[in-house]
Amino acid sequence: MIVDCAHYVAGTRQSAGAIPFEDAALMCLQGGFVWLGMFEPTSEEMDRVRDAFGLHELAVEDASTFHLRPKIENFEPNVKLVILRTARYDDASEEVDFGEISIFVGPNFVITVRQGIASELRAARSRLEQHPELLELGTDSVLWAILDQVVRGYAPVVAELEHDIEQIESTVFSGAVAPTERIYLLRREVTNFYRAAHPLLAVLTAFKKDVRGPGLAPYIRDVYDSLSLISDEVSAQRDLLATILQANIAVISVEQTKISVQQSGTMERLTILATIFLPLTFVTGFFGQNFSWLVDHISGVTTFVIYGIGGLVIPLVLLWVWLRRTRPTNDRPRRQGSPEPNLTRLSPTPRPSAATRRQPGAVPPSRSRRSA
Repeated sequence: MIVDCAHYVAGTRQSAGAIPFEDAALMCLQGGFVWLGMFEPTSEEMDRVRDAFGLHELAVEDASTFHLRPKIENFEPNVKLVILRTARYDDASEEVDFGEISIFVGPNFVITVRQGIASELRAARSRLEQHPELLELGTDSVLWAILDQVVRGYAPVVAELEHDIEQIESTVFSGAVAPTERIYLLRREVTNFYRAAHPLLAVLTAFKKDVRGPGLAPYIRDVYDSLSLISDEVSAQRDLLATILQANIAVISVEQTKISVQQSGTMERLTILATIFLPLTFVTGFFGQNFSWLVDHISGVTTFVIYGIGGLVIPLVLLWVWLRRTRPTNDRPRRQGSPEPNLTRLSPTPRPSAATRRQPGAVPPSRSRRSA
């Protein structure tokens, strides 16, 4: 779809409305330049534009595909293709929407092909038309206006991403567990935004070398400085998200450790309870067997209490003794005032070397000399 098409001569737009691009292709040969703006054109429209302005077939094919990184490429001596990635933050979905602008820049025409919703250029055209002195510089001024518009659109995205990162950061470092999926998605958005913004520095550098005339140099340098700050901020956001992700994993590990400790305490209490009831189960089973000797010898309350209490106390004492003996040595408390073990006494004494050992029956050297 053709959005706008205008012919500019001496820094002034020649017609208020859009003109057919076939007529514009003829007008640009008479002087000035033409700016043709298109939004998601069909293949038939791109073929007509290619025939009218004599564009290279590979350049048109490249402009019809979606790219992940900005680039600048010369297809003809005086025609270059510039690919830009645009970005816009969507508050509803809390995601970054990306678009693309393909720009054909020739000596007397500029053709912009926009893809995606985040690629509006109406503000760039209006602002440039209010500065006739820049329009007089030719098609390079249009490319500068588009670059400036794209870089200006990056600043709100950086601010919104920074707000989301601060929310997650405050959640994680307060000790609460943040959703890991949200951190991964936010880091992916920041990475995609970095791929759109950082390679644009190389595009601006190449454009600054190819620009004709010194009039646009300060404006291009201003856009380059703004983009450098944005690229540094996005790079810092990526590093910060990596740190937040590690901190969130550490918080999750602490929470899992707490749950494991609670489960261990519960199992310990259940084990103690089962151990206490073990002698009761034994005594109950013993008295429930109804042996004739047992029935004949329990004839009163005193005998029942002796057998019953004794049957409970004796297993508990034996259990306590067994637990004391099987407890690890390191867990036993050291008696107060007991001396520390002397490790030097336990160390093995050095063995004499082979040279210093005396063989049985050997004569010392001094004695051998005297005997000699």
